[in-house]
Amino acid sequence: MCERTMAEYEEELCPTKEEKARQHQLLDTYYRKHHQIGLHTDVHQHPHVKEEEEEMWITQEKESLRKQEEADLTQFPLTVVSVKIEDKPPESSQLHHSPKGEDSEEEVSEFEDHISANSESVSDSEEDDEIEHQPFPKQRRVTGPCHQQPAPGPSSKQPAPGPSRQQPASGPEQASQHGASEEIWMSKNSEIEWSSRPRKEPPRMAATVIRMQPGPTWVAVTHTQDIKSSFELFIPDSIQEIILDCTNSEGRRVFGERWKEMDQIQLQAYFGVLILAGVFRSKGEPAESLWDAETGREIFRATMSLENFHIISRIIRFDHRDDRPARRQRDKLAAIRTVWDKWVHRLSLLYNPGPNVTIDKQLIPFRGRCPFRQYIPSKPAKYGIKIWAACDATSSYAWNLQVYTGKPDGGAPEKNQGMRVVLDMSQGLSGHNITCDNFFTSHKLGQELLKRKLTMVGTIRKNSSELPPQLLTSKNRPVKSSKFVYTADTSLVSYVPKKGKNMVLMSTRHGDGRICDQEHHKPEIILDYNATKGGVDNMDKLVMAYSCKQRTLRWPLVIFFDMLDISAYNAFVIWMALNPEWKRVKLQKRRLFLEDLGKALVRPQIERRKHIPGTPASAAMVRRIQEENAGALATQATKPQSAEPEVVNTSNKKKRCEVCRPKVDRKTQYTCIKCRKYICNTHTVKLCPSCVV
Repeated sequence: MCERTMAEYEEELCPTKEEKARQHQLLDTYYRKHHQIGLHTDVHQHPHVKEEEEEMWITQEKESLRKQEEADLTQFPLTVVSVKIEDKPPESSQLHHSPKGEDSEEEVSEFEDHISANSESVSDSEEDDEIEHQPFPKQRRVTGPCHQQPAPGPSSKQPAPGPSRQQPASGPEQASQHGASEEIWMSKNSEIEWSSRPRKEPPRMAATVIRMQPGPTWVAVTHTQDIKSSFELFIPDSIQEIILDCTNSEGRRVFGERWKEMDQIQLQAYFGVLILAGVFRSKGEPAESLWDAETGREIFRATMSLENFHIISRIIRFDHRDDRPARRQRDKLAAIRTVWDKWVHRLSLLYNPGPNVTIDKQLIPFRGRCPFRQYIPSKPAKYGIKIWAACDATSSYAWNLQVYTGKPDGGAPEKNQGMRVVLDMSQGLSGHNITCDNFFTSHKLGQELLKRKLTMVGTIRKNSSELPPQLLTSKNRPVKSSKFVYTADTSLVSYVPKKGKNMVLMSTRHGDGRICDQEHHKPEIILDYNATKGGVDNMDKLVMAYSCKQRTLRWPLVIFFDMLDISAYNAFVIWMALNPEWKRVKLQKRRLFLEDLGKALVRPQIERRKHIPGTPASAAMVRRIQEENAGALATQATKPQSAEPEVVNTSNKKKRCEVCRPKVDRKTQYTCIKCRKYICNTHTVKLCPSCVV
């Protein structure tokens, strides 16, 4: 227990008699100024006035001692202090001495400054003590528009990211050193804390380093010699052999002995006819009009007859019929799964996307019977097969695709489907930015992509539980205004394009609220989203312009038609990347590319065709192409040649002999030196050196 007297407190307040006399003199001057000069009274006061002033001074002295006692108790909460106050009036000589003139006014002003400084110091100490003992930080409210707040400097105090907690709805707290204030909002699910000011620079900047060179890969560069070879990068011999094997098996089952085995040249001719039909804008047009003698094109009749075209379209298959029921129980896409997986695997091997990748859905129009047909009213076709697509935002190259086969039979709908699709489609990417729409965008998806060194920009649905309710209000907000909120690595913006309507976007790529200085005053997040959102839609638009799709009731064939369209477009992207000067003065380069590709695919079939079509135009085309081929062969024959065999080993790759019957299944690695067909030793003709010349 500690007891202190009034004299000890006076000694602390006035250690010396000179300072004590100085304070009494200032106090006397202060009261004379306020009570005598204003009333125009004599300088000398009455005795009762002096006694009242003495009592007033003693009361103030007691109040200051009480405050000092409370401060000591706050600083030492475990110490109990009892104070004995002895009333000791000040000396009358010191209290009633009143100096005159300018010196007195200066001393009064000095005394007022001293009192104000003491009051400010006391209030500051009380405020610091209150903040020190407060368990949770107060809410900081923004005083102006969010987009006008400057970015915090290195000395600004930012709240450290911690566990999410419910913040009070009010209670503004001024931010230090900047004069601006901050407001904390909680999401609807009370799991995410959003701040009106940007946090520290997030670690997402390291995610923008792309380790792959955008453009065609080394495989595409080394295997592209002409337009036809660029298309064969996507439909190689391995895929064509699977289609030929399954198609011939189905043909023998349907036609028996009347079936004539289809080879690779005939299959490529079928592809070429489909591509040429798309070039001539005949999507949905009956095949009879293409082969018509008056309204059709001569190249269709010169390639094959209309009957053969219908037979191939009817018989073509992509899997074997025998084990299909067992595979269909596990996989709804069993009818074309093998060909689809091999084709999708080659898409990412031939081209590296740029810094921005777009992920969206594509709807293939189809109204036939299909176990996973979808209805999307916002699409022009409304009914069809939905495909998830990941495309380069600049070139619209289809980099990855996935067919949506619906929910499992008898199973529950898939949860977080958008997040799962984006993570699947972005496999193999690093340092890229993913642009997606409100079906996919979520805060949880952005965090998962940051773990893979990927950023995300996209629109988000307003009913998402990850958004703060205060950001969704658009009432009384000016048009073309923006409001930003942030976490440590995510930014949200609410933009009002017109009165009463706002749009919300989320980004893990942008760290501050930059706004364009043009007339629309759009945020940088919206400008980047608009520049990169159209990768999939642009690809779908270009593919539909020259589509090879034909009318059919078989959904596997519909998917294969889409594969041909996308393969032709991707081949065009690679060809133009390797040959930027090709057809430079032409405007419709893709149409010219498809026309040359279709003609290159049907030409071998026309060269070997024996039956001349009946129409004069088609017959003239067949004779002209065959004469050109014969002239080329004659030119090669007239050149001096050394003794060479009739067969040559072109590679170590073995294929089935094209002369033997399919049942024999004899493999060989030798090809003919003229037509390049694979032939075995049984069908090889040997000549002497003189006969070769």
